[in-house]
Amino acid sequence: MTDLSRRDFLRASAGGGLAAAVPALPRRTGRAAERRAEDIELQEVTVADLQAHMQAGRTTAAALCAAYVQRIEAIDRAGPTLRSVIEINPEAITIAEQLDAERKRGSARGPLHGIPVLIKDNIATHDRMSTTAGSLALDGVIAPRDSFLVRRLRAAGAVILGKTNLSEWANFRSTQSSSGWSGRGGQCKNPYALDRSPCGSSSGTGAAIAASLATVGIGTETDGSIVCPSNANALVGLKPTVGLVSRSGIIPISHTQDTAGPMCRTVTDAAILLSAIAGSDPEDGATERRNGGTAVAVDYTTFLDPNGLRGARIGVARKQFWGYSPETDRLCEAALQALRDAGAIIIDPADIPHAGEYDGAEWQVLLYEFKADLNAYLRDWAPSAPAKTLADLIAFNERERAREMPYFGQEIFELAEAKGPLTEQEYVEALATCGRLSRPEGIDQVMDEHRLDAIVAPTGSPPWPIDLVNGDHFIGSSSTPGAVSGYPQLSVPVGYSFGLPVGLTFLGRPWSEGALLKLAYGLEQLTQPRQPPRFLPTADLSTP
Repeated sequence: MTDLSRRDFLRASAGGGLAAAVPALPRRTGRAAERRAEDIELQEVTVADLQAHMQAGRTTAAALCAAYVQRIEAIDRAGPTLRSVIEINPEAITIAEQLDAERKRGSARGPLHGIPVLIKDNIATHDRMSTTAGSLALDGVIAPRDSFLVRRLRAAGAVILGKTNLSEWANFRSTQSSSGWSGRGGQCKNPYALDRSPCGSSSGTGAAIAASLATVGIGTETDGSIVCPSNANALVGLKPTVGLVSRSGIIPISHTQDTAGPMCRTVTDAAILLSAIAGSDPEDGATERRNGGTAVAVDYTTFLDPNGLRGARIGVARKQFWGYSPETDRLCEAALQALRDAGAIIIDPADIPHAGEYDGAEWQVLLYEFKADLNAYLRDWAPSAPAKTLADLIAFNERERAREMPYFGQEIFELAEAKGPLTEQEYVEALATCGRLSRPEGIDQVMDEHRLDAIVAPTGSPPWPIDLVNGDHFIGSSSTPGAVSGYPQLSVPVGYSFGLPVGLTFLGRPWSEGALLKLAYGLEQLTQPRQPPRFLPTADLSTP
């Protein structure tokens, strides 16, 4: 394997939209940097696999980082040119060597010790990487401190390998956007079919982890931005209860709906990652609601039971979320039968009352909160940025129209800027409507009525063709009830249509992540649905 620490492997991909090449990693001469990982198969490798290799001395964290970056260069910057990784951490190998030294001293921190992790480029890191939400307006802006989530990852021994591309501003700039496009990163592609959307906004994390460009990844969601790219890239994507994972230091849309969560190739890896990032943070009041404000560490891997489906009561939200895609229905019906075969009690239908009735209220909440929350983030987390307010960002985009708005505009920015403070009656009433219809009169009602452990629905359709002219061809999803309520939902792969992934979502009560992981793990172990991507130019029409 080429000694990557001696090369400027972080060049901008041709036409990829990157503003500039990221500096190369510093040259390393120690044994950890020289030890190679070429004999370790990175494709589909799990956290447990890599821990076993490192504990046995077959590889090191530093060698793994170098090997993953070589894979990023071959797949993301060249070859299929996914454009899923927006920036590599130039300090990754140095950090990995320090963790290797800790392991050698016998003080490994846990299951993530030395594991390379990719995080979405709206999560603040106080290092040599920018935090930009994909926008050129924040290119080069370094956060004054790590986000709480990143501090948790570093404390767990994870190596922040880099940041992933995303739908710019987490897909909250234009109604005509193309998922996975950002001014800074260009158009991200789906590794299963390169002309298909990776979905957004956590598109880069979805594509990168599907292509095994890191071991595990972190995405963020306001409404669908973890579960949709997980659906499109055959990943396990967990959108936690709002408040389980701190949002401090994450570029926001909505403080009532935003959360970060794991995006992984297996349920076990998602449980490991969630265990590391969950925690109480004084800077995020929502995290104080869990367990009465007590910071209780949870090992979510203890919920993983191959027989966990037996006796589980699972409702099917059929009326609202089935029927828009025959291929999706076919695969999800097969998954329902697998649940039955494993001993689950399926209540069909168990429709969610009022689903679809609060979409307008949700929209108003997001517009109001985006303006207020983004202005606060720019003040507290990007003080060196030239743009101080949403109004400044709108002006920047107008000045840089050729680079920032070649395909779609910023009408959502403009609608949000026109909103007043969070004391306005329109916002107060919309927020109350969302809470009432999504929780006590929505999810809680149907779960109480049928004594459900979870509700299931198709996560979304097979990914659609990328269309920079017209924007996304989005035909349906089931993310909104969980997003508006703030309740957890987990998407797990259930199969492929013409080589394109499809997932099933488990939706639960607040703080029921362990139960959802148990159910998803039972289904995963029963069906073993995931297949690695083949980087096909288009859908495989020979294999329905």
